[in-house]
Amino acid sequence: STTRLYWIADKIVEMTIEMYREPKKMVEDISALGLRHVGYAIPTEFFAPFVSGAVEVVRTMTTDENAEDAFRWSLTLISKILVRTILEGSTIVMKAINTNQEKALVKAISVSPRGKRALELLNITVGTQSISPFYWSVDSGSLNCARAMIRDLLTIRADRDNYYYGCDDLF
Repeated sequence: STTRLYWIADKIVEMTIEMYREPKKMVEDISALGLRHVGYAIPTEFFAPFVSGAVEVVRTMTTDENAEDAFRWSLTLISKILVRTILEGSTIVMKAINTNQEKALVKAISVSPRGKRALELLNITVGTQSISPFYWSVDSGSLNCARAMIRDLLTIRADRDNYYYGCDDLF
């Protein structure tokens, strides 16, 4: 909707300004935003054209080259942080959740070693930000994947030295 696009445009301008005021805080906020974009399956190829378009709009609104350069630099930095976060956070588990197919999730998690399966289903960390693939699947309505995750977490697995059971990690 148009209202949503105006809100996004306002947030972009606000973020470019805040990048100069509080850069450390903005990197944290942008990383968190990038992890949410992982869950929405946003293609990273759209960021560069979006930045170019936004800079063109600013160019039509001002004749001050310093303001245009500052906006371009800040928005390019934001875009690079988002792309890095999305690429690092796009695990095969998150990609499977976006399809909401149990078979895809089982295939994605099957390559994980027994001791790390629960971690891959319950936590993705990029920089200092984390997101739970399990929580994301429930929150986004990918209930087929959530069911498969619970089933996988509650399966007892063993090797010569240890038993692995994800119940404790789940709660």
